[in-house]
Amino acid sequence: MYNSRITGLGKYLPENVVTNNDLREWMDTSDEWIQERTGIKERRWIDPKTSDDTTSIMGVKAAKIAIERAGLTKDDIDFIVFATLSPDMYFPGGGVRVQELLEMDTIGALDVRNQCSGFIYGLSVADQFVKTGMYKNVLVIGSENHSGGLERSTRGRGVTVIFGDGAGAAVLSREEDNSKGILSTHLHSEGKHAKELALEGPSTGRWVDAIMEENDPDDTSYYPYMNGQFVFKHAVVRFSEAIVEGLATNNLQKEDIDMLIPHQANLRIAQFIQKKFRLSDDQVYNNIMRYGNTTAASIPIALTEAWEDGKIKEGDNVVLAAFGSGFTWGSAIIKW
Repeated sequence: MYNSRITGLGKYLPENVVTNNDLREWMDTSDEWIQERTGIKERRWIDPKTSDDTTSIMGVKAAKIAIERAGLTKDDIDFIVFATLSPDMYFPGGGVRVQELLEMDTIGALDVRNQCSGFIYGLSVADQFVKTGMYKNVLVIGSENHSGGLERSTRGRGVTVIFGDGAGAAVLSREEDNSKGILSTHLHSEGKHAKELALEGPSTGRWVDAIMEENDPDDTSYYPYMNGQFVFKHAVVRFSEAIVEGLATNNLQKEDIDMLIPHQANLRIAQFIQKKFRLSDDQVYNNIMRYGNTTAASIPIALTEAWEDGKIKEGDNVVLAAFGSGFTWGSAIIKW
């Protein structure tokens, strides 16, 4: 049995920066209001007038960097795992678009629809493929184009101010030293709360024809909905549980954490977890201030930046944790 190790990381953010003050063009809000509730100062949104970026294209741009940093070529990749809630098309998913755009061989491509915990789920799937020896190098991507589906109005501000666009990617490669790489992953769900953070339509239960026939200007089912306080309350509990579970599995204590990278949902959540585990600012990496919540892309973007900034070194214990729509949550414990 092998371990899997992250050998390459990459990220991509659209050039277009949208500040909190810029949002006042569409809605009644303020920089102070947004920062107080989320910690966000700005985010990146694709500008369709100047960019051809899509969810898949951004994923490809991040993947190219990750593959090069792994010292590999596209021909060395055996499998693709693509995590997103905002694919280019309703179907097929983004994984096959990545395979096409990177001009890869006819390797398998799997799409993961676990929203904010999508990258953790994708990492866990890839880890199993590598550990069993089925594949040697697996490409895992998290990419989101939120701006294309947000309600840019005062009615939608509770959700719209939070989300940004971007992509992150990691290459998982076979590691024969079982003391290195991904030590364990832990995945959970609680579907009874699914509608507290969801986008209900269009869906096969209420397809486009019904929406068009009703033509109801007050219909918000095709925009994301979030019960913010309810999600926050559950997130701080599940984040903690997933981290504790991962540490216990590997006989580690909270004092052994060298770097915690939480999903960038809300800076207040990350700060709550940091305080609970008594971690210093150097032990937690946050970038939500600059990018907002990029859902499946948030952890790989933050992980890439932390590594680029020299905050993650060989031998470090790195903890990844996420919670989001579904409800789904999970963690990964990595020996760098």
